[in-house]
Amino acid sequence: MNLTDTHTHIYYKEGNELDGQIQRCLDNDTTRLFLPNVNLETVPKVLATAKAYPDHCFPMLGLHPCEVKEDYRHTLNAIEKILQDTKIYAIGEIGLDLYWDKTTLQWQKEAFRIQVDWAKNLRQPIVIHCRNAFDELFELLYELEDDRLFGILHCFTGSYEQAKKAIDLGFYLGIGGVVTFKNAGLDKVVEQVSAKYLVLETDAPYLAPVPYRGKPNESSYLTNIAQKVADLKQISLNELAEKTTQNSKIVFGI
Repeated sequence: MNLTDTHTHIYYKEGNELDGQIQRCLDNDTTRLFLPNVNLETVPKVLATAKAYPDHCFPMLGLHPCEVKEDYRHTLNAIEKILQDTKIYAIGEIGLDLYWDKTTLQWQKEAFRIQVDWAKNLRQPIVIHCRNAFDELFELLYELEDDRLFGILHCFTGSYEQAKKAIDLGFYLGIGGVVTFKNAGLDKVVEQVSAKYLVLETDAPYLAPVPYRGKPNESSYLTNIAQKVADLKQISLNELAEKTTQNSKIVFGI
């Protein structure tokens, strides 16, 4: 069985701690990990981790919406230069976040447009962060829609109607620890969505699934998320792992 964590910040750990987390992943059948940076400072960590574990860790690069500041164009220029001679598998994580700061929305939108353009030119997927901003996000996606726009709506927590919109636009839904939370409602959405549109993620070290909720998350906990989704879809864990890993291969090309 091979599980794929399509979104993990495992690179926040270093040395023996990182080695330990990677080994626990492999011990728990999570063999493929996709690493998004969040800002310019985390780029070296992502690339170093991918270099250290080339068979298991795969880098993505972008600018997280919460990191979009007044100098965002300077930051984007610096990241774009790195992209010119760096092998990546997606532009991400990018998107919109109106939970922490609504005043930067216009900057966030423009940063999103710029990075979507990168992805289209590179024929790469985008990995989208969206918090409290589904309406604004879909407005942007409809504006930018064409046959080169595809990817993953990371940490999806929306409604079934929003899930259908995302799928119709060419996106897979990244399902993480929230699906195990008792009153989150994501389980009801996952029940209605075909597994052919789902990928799995941890977003480690955030959003640990039950029974680890409230503790630091690890990519090795992906098994708990996968088992919950398999139960909701009424299929075996092995079948769910095969389907979601195949979906990840379609998105990332590996």
